[in-house]
This record gives sequence, structure tokens and C-alpha cells, in this order.
Amino acid sequence: MTKTSDDGEAGTDPRFDGAAPANGETVSLSPLVRRRICPNASPFTSSGTCSYIVGRGEVAIIDPGPADSGHVAALIASIAGERLAAIVVTHTHRDHSPGARLLQAETGAPIVGCGPHRAARDLAEGEFPHLDASADRYHRPDRQMGEGDTLEGPGWTLQAVETPGHTMNHLAFALPEEATLFSGDHVMAWSTTIVAPPDGSMRAYMASLEALRGRDETIYWPGHGGPVRDPRRFVRGLAAHRRQRENAIRSRIEAGDRDIRSIVGTIYQGLSPALQGAAALSVFAHLEDLVERGLIATDGPARLEGVYAPA
Repeated sequence: MTKTSDDGEAGTDPRFDGAAPANGETVSLSPLVRRRICPNASPFTSSGTCSYIVGRGEVAIIDPGPADSGHVAALIASIAGERLAAIVVTHTHRDHSPGARLLQAETGAPIVGCGPHRAARDLAEGEFPHLDASADRYHRPDRQMGEGDTLEGPGWTLQAVETPGHTMNHLAFALPEEATLFSGDHVMAWSTTIVAPPDGSMRAYMASLEALRGRDETIYWPGHGGPVRDPRRFVRGLAAHRRQRENAIRSRIEAGDRDIRSIVGTIYQGLSPALQGAAALSVFAHLEDLVERGLIATDGPARLEGVYAPA
């Protein structure tokens, strides 16, 4: 459905594709890209974490996934007779980065890409880090990459694109030879991205979406699920979707809702119980941003258990 977004620009709601590509097999996606999906399917990972092999002969592997020795062994078998030049990591969640250390132990290849895990802000007094168990705090790359830094192999180039928000160290990687972007967990076709303070930041996430709108890649290969096709339109739709969610939250507070649980119960009707916690964290991320912008009031810093009111 086409609509006019908040900034007056014609936008399109994102058309999510819930189809889950099969895990446990190595598939050639293009002349330069192969994919193997780790068998760690869950409500938060689609059919599993997508690991990408870039290049032929001398290759890079993007996001080897969790500490799954079977998946790492399968990746090594998939590049038999080839040289692994680098292990590339988009961000430090345990379904993406721990496998890099297993792969390095077997191959000796350097780990490059995102820096160590870091939060968007310090914990507030009495705040519990709800996503702490998902953070990989042991990640230490041999080479930390930033905006515009490149990694090159025969016939391929990976260029880092800083996309903080889901995590603050999140990187996407452009492959200019195929007008492709490996978008990690920042943009996915199967679902919206979890943005959960203090691990992530809605303000940073929205700014990163805006930065992607000016790019010219024609396909995204994400960290979970299938490809993002027509990415400019999809990213524009994602931004509009988030603004709609923000407006819905403000409307619920204007209507008298005062806590996150009440808001989730109204605007996420029919949501699976397994996803209620993630929905609460998403609402929290929006509220944190709204409080910082002076659009919603609360007593002190925004908190998951806080009481909110119109500003």
C-alpha cells in the first residue's frame, strides 16, 4: 500500500517475505557469493544465521555464526581447495560472531570488521541489561574496520558501511562488483530488526536507515532470511514503518496508556507470546528516543518499567 510518509515523501510499507531459505547446504547466489545458513533456527533468526562466502579461489567469509563446530566445519568444506583470506564480522551478537574464533583456530585467517561490543549508553540506576546474554564480549578483531575501509581479494572488494542501531558496532559491507550489500541484522526482508536499549539505539538505527537511502546497491544479503530486493524502496518503507510505530506509541500515551506493557497489548494485538519481550524492548527504544526529543515525559531517564505521559 502506497502512502505519504511523515516527511511528505511518497513511501511504500515494506513487504516482508517470511519465506525461510533452507539451512544446512551451501548455495551459489551469484558469481561472487555463496551462502550457507547455520541450523540455529528460532523466532529471532528465521531459518538460521546466514554465512556468506565472497570470491572464488581466495575468499572471505562473512559472519561465521554462533559457536557451532559443525557449521564451521561445513564452511571449511565449502571452500576446499581455496584460500580463506579473511573472516568478516558485521556485529557482536552470539548468533553472528563467536564462530569467527572457531574458524580462525582451524584456518589461521585474520578476523576483521566490527570492533568489540559496546552499548549505546551506560545502564541507568537499577536497569537490567535485557539482551546481555546475546552479546559476544570476547570478540577482538585483528583489524577493526570503519566507514569506507576496504578489504580486497582477486575480483572482489568489501567496503565497510557503518550502520549502528541494532548494535552500536554494526557494520554492513558493500560488494561493488555486484552492486550488493551484506546488511547483517540492520535490514532484513523477513522481519523488522530488534532495537533494544541500552545495547542498541533507535535514533542511531533511524540515522543508519537514512544513510542507506542514498546508496545504489540493487540487492541486500541479510544476516537472516532471504534477499532484500529493490532495497531503496524497502529501506524507505522500513523508515516509514518505524515512524508509524512511533506515532502509534504517542497516540496510546495520549489515550491514557502509561506503561510499556499496556502499549504492547494494544498495538501488537495477536503477537506470539514468544515475541512479547522483543516487542516491549522495541517500544522502549522508541520511548527512549521520544523522551530524549522532549515529545514524551517520564520521571528521570526512560526505563523499561517507567511511567510515561504526554510532554
